[in-house]
Amino acid sequence: MIRWGTVSTVKAPLDAIQRFAAWHLEHGAHRIYLYLDDDVPRTQAALAAHPKLRVLHTDAAYWARRKGRPDMHQVRQTMNARHANNRKPEVDWLAHIDVDEFLLPATPLADQLAALPEAALCARVRPVEALAPGRDTPPGETLFKAFHLDQAARQAAARACFPTWGAHLSGGFLSHVAGKLFFRPGTKGLQVRIHNVILDGQQNPGEVPLTGTELGHFHAADWAHFLQAYRFRLARGSYRAELKPQVRDGSALSLHDLFGLIEAEGGENALRLFFDEVCTASPFLVDRLAQNGLLRRHAMGLEALRQKHFPGTDPAANPAS
Repeated sequence: MIRWGTVSTVKAPLDAIQRFAAWHLEHGAHRIYLYLDDDVPRTQAALAAHPKLRVLHTDAAYWARRKGRPDMHQVRQTMNARHANNRKPEVDWLAHIDVDEFLLPATPLADQLAALPEAALCARVRPVEALAPGRDTPPGETLFKAFHLDQAARQAAARACFPTWGAHLSGGFLSHVAGKLFFRPGTKGLQVRIHNVILDGQQNPGEVPLTGTELGHFHAADWAHFLQAYRFRLARGSYRAELKPQVRDGSALSLHDLFGLIEAEGGENALRLFFDEVCTASPFLVDRLAQNGLLRRHAMGLEALRQKHFPGTDPAANPAS
């Protein structure tokens, strides 16, 4: 039996981490490796009580053994994933994903991974981005937008689905379209990055697509969530100034510049209009996505799964501290 797991650097409330873990446990994860980016002893204790979770607080002593704590969270993520790769393997495959990313397998993941060729060191999972609920979203259902791999088809669909802003957005996505990787843990000398792995100077040797699984990314699950993360992403995250435009046609703006333009023209109200067009399951967007074969629907039941796998835990009584 193939065993698989996830590795993540996390900085989130206890209930959010539990929902992430519960979803993957429900889908057959044998191990969930969590590297806590904050000193949150009660959260750590609540998570570590589960037998399939491996929880590590990346404290001062942890970083002292690694020549200091990197300032950029992206670097901390890659170093923690490398630590997970170098520990004694407990699984055959490990997915390096974030706490707001949920593997969405069409068939059991263990079966999909077992079917991969022996020469495959890594397998890529492409993302779909969660849409904020619209007025017609069925209760209990989450809608996602997908994208075409072919660049020309991707941008044609983006312009059709997002008429105001699609020319600047790769497939209409705010976050990555590269996806994330499963890799074989215990591979000596493996360098794990956010979206890639490197071995002996070669990037992603033996990479194959894991076509039966998508990665549901809750990058902007609702307006409050988007706004809460917005300034950090502009300064240090996925909207930061040094990142290039998503669309490489010479005329598209980077996300940093695009958001700067939107705010300059209309402030927060203009940002909200952008969010409503790009990130919300409006009837127009749902219809256009469906026409282009890019609409995904999932009934996830995350809170019910949290209570199933972590019974008797009340986040209100055990906050992220």
